[in-house]
Amino acid sequence: MDKGLQLYNTLTRKKENFEPVNAPHVGMYVCGPTVYSDVHLGNCRTFISFDLIFRYLKYLGYKVRYVRNITDAGHLEGDRDEGDDKFAKRAKLEQLEPMEIVQKYTLGFHDVLRMFNTLPPSIEPTATGHILEQIEMIKEIIANGYAYEINGTVYFDVEKYSETYNYTVLTNRNLEDMLANTRELGGQDEKRGRLDFALWIKAKPETLMRWPSPWGVGFPGWHIECSAMSAKYLGEQFDIHGGGMDLAATHHTNEIAQSEACYHQQPAKYWMHTNMLTVNGTRMSKSAGNGFLPLELFKGAHPLLRKGYSPMTVKFFMLQAHYRSTLDFSNDALEASEKGFRRLMNALNLLDKLEPSADGEIDVAGLKSRCIQAMSDDFNSPVVIAELFEAARLINTVYDGKAKISAEQLIALKQLMQEFVYDIFGLKDEESSNLELNAVLDMVIDIRKNAKENKDYATSDKIRIGLQEMGIQLKDSKEGTTWNKL
Repeated sequence: MDKGLQLYNTLTRKKENFEPVNAPHVGMYVCGPTVYSDVHLGNCRTFISFDLIFRYLKYLGYKVRYVRNITDAGHLEGDRDEGDDKFAKRAKLEQLEPMEIVQKYTLGFHDVLRMFNTLPPSIEPTATGHILEQIEMIKEIIANGYAYEINGTVYFDVEKYSETYNYTVLTNRNLEDMLANTRELGGQDEKRGRLDFALWIKAKPETLMRWPSPWGVGFPGWHIECSAMSAKYLGEQFDIHGGGMDLAATHHTNEIAQSEACYHQQPAKYWMHTNMLTVNGTRMSKSAGNGFLPLELFKGAHPLLRKGYSPMTVKFFMLQAHYRSTLDFSNDALEASEKGFRRLMNALNLLDKLEPSADGEIDVAGLKSRCIQAMSDDFNSPVVIAELFEAARLINTVYDGKAKISAEQLIALKQLMQEFVYDIFGLKDEESSNLELNAVLDMVIDIRKNAKENKDYATSDKIRIGLQEMGIQLKDSKEGTTWNKL
């Protein structure tokens, strides 16, 4: 089932023809968020990129099972099994139960991705919901001789594993250099080898998130969670494993090691990684003071922002860069994207106003072919956007009476724009959405006004409170009722 799709495989460091393990079925696993805080823009870029990939694979006719997990336990502050569990630390800070933290930030994560109009994954498993699978996988790794237990904690034996497999296959790093650059084990460290990492961690007396295991009460390491969940829902080998490039060196490297130690084969054929974000040329990070969150970006609530930018503007801005290239945020770049996105939406709104002619001169087939060619070349969204701007120019030219379009060409052009702008890119016209919201709220406010006039204050209050819970506040005055978003 050759669709002519090529993608860049981090594992081989080159573009390859996409040949699924079991076509037309495609299994794709993407590492989801660690829900102990608000989702950051780097995460959003990764999920928007894989939403694009998910949508395009479906467009090509593949039956895609997209699994994106929620990490809700076991992720320590340091990648070397150091520090507190991130959830426990945040729970103490906010004086909440760890699972309250998980619920709060999972809901926030979903809210942000809805604003970006991404499709939900096929399955969204949680780490805490798959403790048994992780324990069984650890038992198998121990049985195969690649892990050991000390005082209730189980460690993966990297040097023993490296006798048979290539631990650095994903990053092509030199194992000897890694060993030399990893600090000596201190007297308090139980691990046999410097690069060994925890599969299961013994719970301290104060640890809140804990489960029984063959090695005592504890909790899983971060890396084993994804290996167990991907295997459960996609099999021991599947097609695509994705995430941000920051995960390749440790998390994904350890995932490969765990899966090979357990199942004796690579978990995924193709490894795909999105690049990092920068702000005015400097890497985006909290420590640099330039790490604004999605909601701050939408509202303009950060000293580095001149104004707020709508979710679709931000999404369009992200799609204007290839997922493997660095994406640099600046006010000028965001404002240029805002104008470009508006220009594209304005052209789309003219489509229904075009008058077809008996003959036409618009090469829609060529336009569509170039869009497919670009998307099939490692999901090259910037080239597709350039073609969509060309389509917008043609629409404006026809609307101005300077070119002709036949009825057949008009139907094909509408289909092309529907497929690439809405179905594949997942963009939407926010202004038309706002117009629809305005119309609905006008009707609801009118119903409430009639209820008040009829002294039906229960219905009036129910409408006001209900809207407030949805984030819309009503304000009554002598001139009437107005509304605003909270």
